[in-house]
Amino acid sequence: MTPRRCTRTGCPRAAVATLTYAYADLTAVVGPLATYQEPHSYDLCEEHAVRLTVPRGWEVMRHVGEFPAPIPHADDLEALADAVREAARTEVAPRAGDGDAATGRRGHLRVVPPPH
Repeated sequence: MTPRRCTRTGCPRAAVATLTYAYADLTAVVGPLATYQEPHSYDLCEEHAVRLTVPRGWEVMRHVGEFPAPIPHADDLEALADAVREAARTEVAPRAGDGDAATGRRGHLRVVPPPH
């Protein structure tokens, strides 16, 4: 997954903000980068998000403060999640001296019988 780019023509910078128009309210809303790219919104780099102008009669609502940087490599997060899932699927063999025969073991979890 490559980082999303600014949708302004000719801009090569990474997107850090999302622009959405509320046409009924004559408002443009510039906020942090949306999780998913939506068809009726625009991803903007910081420069274009800060410098955005709107037609006369419109209002701009902007995110206050700095725009958080996007996660650099979402593939790394997916790979980590896959590794955790794979580790959860493997069976761990009981070790010698790892409880009595009445104790069941499944993966990283141990079933302990109730006290008598």
